[in-house]
Amino acid sequence: MATTTDSGMPTQTLSSLALPGSQQNKGSAATSADSKPKKKICCACPDTKRLRDECMVENGEAACTKWINAHIECLRAEGFNV
Repeated sequence: MATTTDSGMPTQTLSSLALPGSQQNKGSAATSADSKPKKKICCACPDTKRLRDECMVENGEAACTKWINAHIECLRAEGFNV
């Protein structure tokens, strides 16, 4: 579920992030992938990036596939081809 700030900019809460295997945001990823990304890849999806990075530092890459895949899906939804 996306909400908007006072300035009208959309924000994304952690509860609205799509995890692998979820039905949420399946169709929007395909339509967004066709358009050019509006952000640099380093600045896209800060929430999933932070969760992925924290997990990898604490637990190692093998234990964090859930967060890695969630970040990849978020990047694809933003229009990146990863």
